[in-house]
Amino acid sequence: MGKSHYAGIDIGSNAVRLLIKCLNEPGSAEPLSKVQLVRVPLRLGEDAFVDGRISKKKGKQLVSLMKAYRELMEIYEVSAFRACATSAMRDAENGAELVEKIYEKTDIRIEIIDGREEARLISSDLIRSLASQTEDTFLYVDVGGGSTELNLVRGAELIESRSFDIGTIRQLSGKVRDEERNSFGDYVRTLRSTYGTLRLVGTGGNINKLLRLGAPSERANICNLPVANLRAVADELRQYTPVERMLIFRLKPDRAEVIVPAADIFLLVAEITEATEIIVPTKGLADGIVDSVCPL
Repeated sequence: MGKSHYAGIDIGSNAVRLLIKCLNEPGSAEPLSKVQLVRVPLRLGEDAFVDGRISKKKGKQLVSLMKAYRELMEIYEVSAFRACATSAMRDAENGAELVEKIYEKTDIRIEIIDGREEARLISSDLIRSLASQTEDTFLYVDVGGGSTELNLVRGAELIESRSFDIGTIRQLSGKVRDEERNSFGDYVRTLRSTYGTLRLVGTGGNINKLLRLGAPSERANICNLPVANLRAVADELRQYTPVERMLIFRLKPDRAEVIVPAADIFLLVAEITEATEIIVPTKGLADGIVDSVCPL
């Protein structure tokens, strides 16, 4: 296929993504370009957060999906790839066992990464592009299905990083503990009182959809979503069932369920920090995974 290709697999609590990028010529505006993105909503968190393990059925589905992703990577002649699993696989008592099974069947070695590594992968590219231009303090908020990662960045330096077991699937399953919720709020308040004004950066699939609904004219590499717009969109979405949201707002079935819990987490952080807007980059964890294996 001429160009070198690199891939990242993001095994999340809601969806499992394969992202393939090609390396551009030196001097290009972007070092990498997306050539393929596949997203399958396996909802591993529904098992992991309720039963404490991945069911036999979803385990089989994950193995089948990894086989398909392996085939796609071979078609694109991928030079290097990395596969990372996050909160659901961290929580599942049979997560390590499933990792071994997938390696045996597909030759894909999955890393179950902790919250700090997840946060580093999500924010590394944006830290370079955004934070290096200013001495402002940024709070990166990544809302996933099982956890929310918070990164505090000043300049190009990651100052603090915390992961909380507060995510959209976990909320829908009624598995967010009150102590965790309180700890999350207390931590954000402490950041606000310690570091003063914080500029919020929101990452993850939900905030990108909320941006499309709340600030449709914003289509750039880095966009701004006013918190007032986010609140208005969340209030409107709340009036409908997930099925109605699919039809009215053209959302995928799994997104229609998790988008309101995600909006509530972003709104809570914005309220505590008194932020008026959320910066929304178009890149996510899968991009960070690809970047980590590409020899730039």
